Amino acid sequence: MSMGQQDVYSYLRKNKRKWFISKEIAKGLKASIGSVTTSLKRLRESKQVLFRITKLESKKAGKRKVYEYKFKK
Repeated sequence: MSMGQQDVYSYLRKNKRKWFISKEIAKGLKASIGSVTTSLKRLRESKQVLFRITKLESKKAGKRKVYEYKFKK
């Protein structure tokens, strides 16, 4: 099954109140992180989703910037 922008957009629409990182969306859709990231980039560039950059702390990477996404009302 092919996963595309519409799947990502629909996932965000179903979960309107929450911010997601791409990894969470990929897990929720049972899709690859690469295909989700590509779709999110296109949705971000076409201004169809809200996004913000936050700092995420992890033991492996330390502090790093990540994009978070949310459905645009």
